[in-house]
Amino acid sequence: MRSTFLPFARPDISEEAIAEVADSLRSGWITTGPKAQAFEEEFAAYTGAPFALALNSATAGLHLACLALGLGPDDEVITTPMTFVATVNTILWAGARPVLVDIDRETLNIDRDRLEAALTERTRAIIPVHFAGLPCDMDAIEAFADRHGLAVIEDAAHALGARYRGRLVGSSTRQRHVTVFSFHPTKNITTGEGGMLCTGDEEVAEKTALLRQHGMSKGAWKRYAVQGTPHYDVHFPGLKYNMLDIEAAIGRDQLRRLEGFNGRRRQIAARYDEAFTGLPGLILPGGAGYDHLHGRHIYTPLVDIDGLGLSRDTFMARLRERNIGTALHYQAVHLFRYYGETFGWKKGDFPAAEFVSDRIVSLPLFPAMTDDDVSDVIDAVRAVCLAKGA
Repeated sequence: MRSTFLPFARPDISEEAIAEVADSLRSGWITTGPKAQAFEEEFAAYTGAPFALALNSATAGLHLACLALGLGPDDEVITTPMTFVATVNTILWAGARPVLVDIDRETLNIDRDRLEAALTERTRAIIPVHFAGLPCDMDAIEAFADRHGLAVIEDAAHALGARYRGRLVGSSTRQRHVTVFSFHPTKNITTGEGGMLCTGDEEVAEKTALLRQHGMSKGAWKRYAVQGTPHYDVHFPGLKYNMLDIEAAIGRDQLRRLEGFNGRRRQIAARYDEAFTGLPGLILPGGAGYDHLHGRHIYTPLVDIDGLGLSRDTFMARLRERNIGTALHYQAVHLFRYYGETFGWKKGDFPAAEFVSDRIVSLPLFPAMTDDDVSDVIDAVRAVCLAKGA
């Protein structure tokens, strides 16, 4: 057994990034400024997105995407129950209504074959979530959106560096199409807290630039810009969702290291796959039937609670006893009290998401893990599974 606790995730912040933060602090420019702008330019260059806007969280990005796309009261937005609550909350804060579609139990992503049944005359958008870093089948989702004139907001909080059919997630140039990334400390790169909204839709980009800073024209570009004057106008009632330069200082260094980070994540996931394939007590997610490169944000097997005679929570507790940290991503959204009381959702409504929600566990997966760390996780998981209900 390990003598020290291995957390589920831990950020890897370089000395170069720390020096850049110190430089920002010494410069006196710590809020949104030249480093935030440089980070946006470098992020756009990496993803291939025509526009990239740095924000203080992915939650802010999802909210601003809804607002910039004009979603509001009486509108419905299709999404998945297998996601963090921010996906649903931001729909609500825009004034719209979330409509849930069950997941595919193999991919844990929204079930493309159930989309048509969720459509109503009020449907205006769809928010697919690239769960764990596995891209959704975007060709099918975009075809569905095109047939019905829907906007698309990709929740790519897990999927930075992932590819779908050879294209980086976030590279879309389609109109009324937005992709949102997260830089929370557990994500593939971090800025402490933060997010990025990418789009090929110039109108959406311009509205987002206004909305993230109170709706003020100062600092926006093109038709809203105010040059060489202290005066500005307010075009929309905006919010305070901008990213600080001290956050961007970390993000720029993290972005340069992203491919290395993701390569290490894939190595660890491959070791887990090899060790756990066929292990009684675990159910590994299935593959996707299309070309993709997994982002490997989290590694999420399902606990065979019937075969093991253990609940998922007991399984997690047994790993903790062996100094292995875990996390839960996620309880299905419709099972939380507020959403059930508000929308009438109940157990049994989305059986695939419920099956996964009862069994899913996130094992440690971060680039700074050593080979010995990975071996410790494998040994602990095998010990718990082979001991069964003992």
